[in-house]
Amino acid sequence: MAKKSSIRRFARAVFELTGEEHMDDTKAELNKVAELGKDVVIVSYLDNPKINYNDKVTLLHERIGGLSKTVIHLVYLLIKKSQVNSLPEIADEYEHMVDEFNGIERAEIITAKPIDDNTRKNINIKLSNLIGKKVIIGTEKIDSELIGGIMIKVAGKLIDGSTRGRLTKLKKELI
Repeated sequence: MAKKSSIRRFARAVFELTGEEHMDDTKAELNKVAELGKDVVIVSYLDNPKINYNDKVTLLHERIGGLSKTVIHLVYLLIKKSQVNSLPEIADEYEHMVDEFNGIERAEIITAKPIDDNTRKNINIKLSNLIGKKVIIGTEKIDSELIGGIMIKVAGKLIDGSTRGRLTKLKKELI
């Protein structure tokens, strides 16, 4: 839990230091550096206490130059704390904060087969009306176990409109 709270603090600090007009740029920069946090070789190098800090900074500038001061200082701090592998989670948390600021909720949909653009648009409209925020479908998953219908995860809730879910509910009612 301590790691989760430190990730939230780092993301909150970047969020507060970033002006509203630079939120999208900062989000893009954080996503760019988050790729570093996913590379095991680079993380091992940057977290290695035997390697000179200036060598780490040089590698950082070679791999991802042109970052804002806020993001570059965040990465420097994470290098000093040997927490570079936290970058992807910090980027995700920052994106969540920006979405919350903009009144956006991300949804995950799970279907038995891919959906078309018209269906996706209708789902967005209905979800937006249901929760009172703009909804963006973040991820779409195909689950061959579903017989039909759709499952939606949005705003911390699961909306089960799948045939499997309806059959399970009917079975509980009958027993």
